[in-house]
Amino acid sequence: MFSETRRRTKVPGVSTGLAWTPTGGDVLFIEATAMPGNGKLAITGQLGDVMRESAQAALSYVRANAAKLAPDLDEKWFAGHDVHIHVPAGAVPKDGPSAGVAMTVALVSLITGRPVRNDVAMTGEVTLTGQVLPIGGVKEKSLAAQRAGIKLVILPSRNEGDVEEIPEHERTGIRFVYADKVKDALDAALEGSR
Repeated sequence: MFSETRRRTKVPGVSTGLAWTPTGGDVLFIEATAMPGNGKLAITGQLGDVMRESAQAALSYVRANAAKLAPDLDEKWFAGHDVHIHVPAGAVPKDGPSAGVAMTVALVSLITGRPVRNDVAMTGEVTLTGQVLPIGGVKEKSLAAQRAGIKLVILPSRNEGDVEEIPEHERTGIRFVYADKVKDALDAALEGSR
């Protein structure tokens, strides 16, 4: 699985998220791309309403903060491009707010041209003001990261106590970074310097 993560995240605009499923946790890829257009957002991958709202919130946050996130980006870039967010494995229904961080990171990766590190996966809800809110299923998500060979997991800071409850052998080889704000996640996830 790690070789798949390495291959997929070579391209700017792709991040690795962590999801809770009825059978445990899973790794999912969030892809963002842009094409000439007039500012529309397309969201695909059999996503539920809450996940669609997360995608919209991620894009709104990135657009509102583009001058800080990507200082070299033309201020009219979003007006001249349509953005498409896709979560592959379309046959598997996906929902919940915890992909917000991964969607935001994918979008910032896209507009800055900075790939996401291939050993990082993340989970967390994002607000329009850039806060990272806590999520559920931390144990299942960390086990999924461990199985996939992920070395660094970005979690909301308010989930730190959940990690302490996971037996040590179930988190061996994983380092956790805790994010209060989107900036914390971006600093940990993106390759290169701004």
